[in-house]
Amino acid sequence: MGIICARIVPSVSGGKLLSPTDSQAALAKFFRQQRVATLETLYAILHTSSRMSVYRRLSALDYLTSYSHTGRYYTQAAIPEFDTDGLWHYQGVLFSRHGSLKNTVEHLVRASDMGRTHAELYLRLRLRVHNALLDLLHHHRIGRTALGSLYLYVSTDPRTAARQLAQRKEQPEPAPTAPAAETGVALVIEVLLEVIHAAQIVPDPALVSHRLAARSVAASVQQVEDIFRSYGLKKTPASP
Repeated sequence: MGIICARIVPSVSGGKLLSPTDSQAALAKFFRQQRVATLETLYAILHTSSRMSVYRRLSALDYLTSYSHTGRYYTQAAIPEFDTDGLWHYQGVLFSRHGSLKNTVEHLVRASDMGRTHAELYLRLRLRVHNALLDLLHHHRIGRTALGSLYLYVSTDPRTAARQLAQRKEQPEPAPTAPAAETGVALVIEVLLEVIHAAQIVPDPALVSHRLAARSVAASVQQVEDIFRSYGLKKTPASP
């Protein structure tokens, strides 16, 4: 399924900003039905074109902003069913119990027994986190240490960081798997994604599904679309 963009939206014409009580009732009803909303949808629900009015009404309800899509999506704080890392993915929209992408990256790094690599964070959060990592490092909110040819992101507390690095080194190397015998699946995925982003060409999901079927790999068009959406890939107009 695609991203929800509000299928049921009240009209704003001829109305005025709902009272605080009516606003809470209208928002709670909408989020129970649709789960997420854009700012434009909230304007319509509350009968206003004022961003500040929307935020005042949302604040009274307790809300979360998506860490994906540049914070474009909103939900009521009671709606998400968070996983053990405090993450919730709903139809391509990503939310975190910890709020912003930077706050979430910081939490994942600090709470990890073995620190986190860039590839691990990328795959876990389904977003590119390079800029977030650099900003967190710059403001001394996380640390970084060399781990072979990679960097391991760790706590800023020296004792915790040393413990994370030690536990990481104690981990057995994963069994080689083709085609990632020497590099690891996570790194292979990251490299391939960089190639796709650099080429700026993403094929039609139906074509990908057809080609995989020809290689006896079962993947529906919907599954391909879900994968594209999870990794921020969109079909380009010039794609064959």
